[in-house]
Amino acid sequence: MSKPHAVCIPYPAQGHINPMLKIAKLLHSKGFHITFVNTEYNHKRLLKSSRGCPSSLPDFKFETIPDGLPPVDGDATQDIPSLCESTSKTCLPPFRDLLSKLNSSIGIPPVTGIVSDASMSFTLEAAEELGIPNILFWTISACGLLGFVHYANLIAKGLTPLKDESYLRNGYLDTVIDWIPSMKNIRLRDFPSFVRTTDPNDIMLNFIPTLVVRSSRGSAIILNTFHEFENAVLCDLSSIFPPIYAVGPLHLLVNNIPKYGLESISCNLWRAEPECLQWLNSKKPKSVVYVNFGSITVMTPHQMVEFAWGLANSDQNFLWIIRPDLVEGETAMLPHEFVEATKDRGLLASWCQQEQVLNHPSIGGFLTHNGWNSTIESVGSGVPMVCWPFFAEQQTNCRFACTEWGIGMEIDNDVKRDEVEKLVRELMEGEKGEKMRNEAMEWKKKAMEATGLHGSSYLNFNKLVEEVLLP
Repeated sequence: MSKPHAVCIPYPAQGHINPMLKIAKLLHSKGFHITFVNTEYNHKRLLKSSRGCPSSLPDFKFETIPDGLPPVDGDATQDIPSLCESTSKTCLPPFRDLLSKLNSSIGIPPVTGIVSDASMSFTLEAAEELGIPNILFWTISACGLLGFVHYANLIAKGLTPLKDESYLRNGYLDTVIDWIPSMKNIRLRDFPSFVRTTDPNDIMLNFIPTLVVRSSRGSAIILNTFHEFENAVLCDLSSIFPPIYAVGPLHLLVNNIPKYGLESISCNLWRAEPECLQWLNSKKPKSVVYVNFGSITVMTPHQMVEFAWGLANSDQNFLWIIRPDLVEGETAMLPHEFVEATKDRGLLASWCQQEQVLNHPSIGGFLTHNGWNSTIESVGSGVPMVCWPFFAEQQTNCRFACTEWGIGMEIDNDVKRDEVEKLVRELMEGEKGEKMRNEAMEWKKKAMEATGLHGSSYLNFNKLVEEVLLP
């Protein structure tokens, strides 16, 4: 009897690759042969940042397919709408070829299942042709997914696309949507941000409803969340989709498996700087604000300067991750006066091992864009947040963090240094910050229970393997 063989294919952006790699490691620990499929562009970046082969295990292999975009040399996340369009139109033939190559290779077990990012749902055709299960992984929150599910209704009711640009400023986005039971008092502005377009042909506004419809063809759906955290929303989703398995927080679940050489396999597209952890070791418990806007957010030079002076004036210690491509169209440069004023209590780095940073005892709060990986990792570490959502379902995560989960405070998109100073200070020293920290620690406890032996996420992962991948 040969081993089961799962092909895992993430959407080609760092925030999608990381959680898919965790799924792959979990499956490997259950005895699966793994083929992990990156795009050629990202594989090149991966080899550069990891300085060599990403995996030395004989039954955990990396393969590539082209992404269909014109070749560029770069170290940045590609344009998301273009990537969505090109992967959905061009990736199926090379993916089919890869599967048939794997199935005819000597010494490799035949492919028995596919786990693909929901945004890469072209894989469904290939799985149906081979008669094997295809699990779709939505790497967003359950509340973000429910927001996407209702795009079709928002379009049908004429709430989006917007009539013209003035609708972004005249309070229209504060319209309350009152027909989604598990999203009480949600406003149009809290929906994933692609509704904020005036263009009926907007790529993302059309791409999302298509993905939602295609998702019902999956053999199952997995979400990186846990029952207690998003219970009402998960119940809503379960009435719409094929079986849904909440298996998160994935980073905690992965911590509970035997490693067998898996710890050396990573998929960082930027090189992490180890100095961050050494610097944190020199700081008092809960005394550092961690600032990181993820792998996709871009800001204007003005926004960056406002954040910088807000942090400086808050008088707090901070670790700020500034990617080379964080500022629109130019290199991220901070005022010399800011660097001077904060040199004793601030550290700037270009990338870090976020899970280790969030778990470090000296971290007291997180200034974040509320991407789902950052949000769920923050929850798993018991760290409260100041939220500056940028795009996609980050707006929805921010809304739930601030109103449902009690672990966040929102900062206005039009960022001002005084507000940054005030919120960062409140987060680290204020009464509200203390209250949020206690809530965050409660959620951490529940997240640990969900991913521990016999917890809901632990059992769901086992069920997923037995009921869907090894029927």
